[in-house]
Amino acid sequence: MGLFDDLSRFLENRLEEFLRNNPHLELEALLEQLREQEEDTLKLIADLKLQEKRSQDEILSTAQEIQRWHIRVQKAKASGREDLASAAQAREAALLREGNQRWGHMQGLKERIEQSQQLLKKIQLRRQEVQTKAAEAQTARAKAQTQQRLETQGWSNSASNYGSGFDDLEDKFRRWETQDELEQMKRNMGK
Repeated sequence: MGLFDDLSRFLENRLEEFLRNNPHLELEALLEQLREQEEDTLKLIADLKLQEKRSQDEILSTAQEIQRWHIRVQKAKASGREDLASAAQAREAALLREGNQRWGHMQGLKERIEQSQQLLKKIQLRRQEVQTKAAEAQTARAKAQTQQRLETQGWSNSASNYGSGFDDLEDKFRRWETQDELEQMKRNMGK
């Protein structure tokens, strides 16, 4: 495992170094991460809303069941059947507890939906900020590349303007050096 951990750390360090040297890529990676977070948050909100709808349906069903047992309690009491009335009241009380639990669960879902929606707004705001920074970085990079091209073209143009002059100068030096060598040889032969 030590080798794997070392390799993993090395790759993470290289990636961090690469992203520091290429900030526009770091912004692109951050944008992608924010897009994924936004997508995940939207899925979570949809799932929570679906759970909330199911919870509301269960609460409604439980409320109807409570109402049915309440009517049964009254009928049993009116008929003098206290044995059935007390059993029906116990069932009604159990359903009321169940309804309260379901209500509490639904309230928890509503809170989670609210928190998720706030998180979504923060993610979207952060994504806009990063997109703005990425656009600024791209503009700055484009300006720098344009400036570099202009400087390179200027250097190329000036080099080509002087190129013919350098060639003439090269020819003059070669003729002079050749002439100098010939005269040196003549002197050496004359000795």
